[in-house]
Amino acid sequence: MTILSVEQLDVRHGLLKAVRGVSFSVERGEIIALVGANGAGKTTLLRALAGAHLPSSGRVVFGGVDLTGMPAHKRVGAGIALVPEGRRLFPHMSVEDNLLLARSAGRKGRWTIDAVMDTFPQLKLRRHAKAGSLSGGEQQATAIGRALMTNPDLLLLDEVSLGLSPLAVDRVYASLQELMSSGATMILVEQDLNRAQGVADRVLCMLEGRIVLQRRAQDVTREEITEAYFGLQRANGATA
Repeated sequence: MTILSVEQLDVRHGLLKAVRGVSFSVERGEIIALVGANGAGKTTLLRALAGAHLPSSGRVVFGGVDLTGMPAHKRVGAGIALVPEGRRLFPHMSVEDNLLLARSAGRKGRWTIDAVMDTFPQLKLRRHAKAGSLSGGEQQATAIGRALMTNPDLLLLDEVSLGLSPLAVDRVYASLQELMSSGATMILVEQDLNRAQGVADRVLCMLEGRIVLQRRAQDVTREEITEAYFGLQRANGATA
């Protein structure tokens, strides 16, 4: 069942069109890896889906409802949660208070503080610590937990492994794997192509604001993704 349909979406930063005519759909329970070079439009696209940056044209349909003009806080209530690049926690508040703040804006469901702690056990001993004192991996776990506390139907994760040590990335992805196995629906921005291809059902590659490749992860090679990533297909006259 299709949970999200994006139709000819254009998103601007002033005169710059950062997302250009993007169309794709997401099935319930599907994991989408969104890849592309810096400046390709990935973050802008996620922010447009979350309502943090309204598009100039096109449509976002979620659960059969057109959300295109809906503000971000109402999209949280509709079931979309964004884990933003840079995490954007409240550094002087505790881990627990960051999580509780998200619950007040979200929906009823299975995600409670205890459920988040069980999913991210590295947070249990840091529950009352200020978010600003956490390691990068602990902050990322808190940011993901905060999004889960809204009990979303669609989880958007921007640059999950950015700035983290390899060990911290492994821990975060181990926890995410449990979510994926439980049937969660995610769009995941990830710079590590091996990691992205390893967890995704489908890979979408963006270049200069457009989606230039949409393929099932098991049917596409790293070389094909790399060519799309750097625009080599265009140079060679190939199509995505």
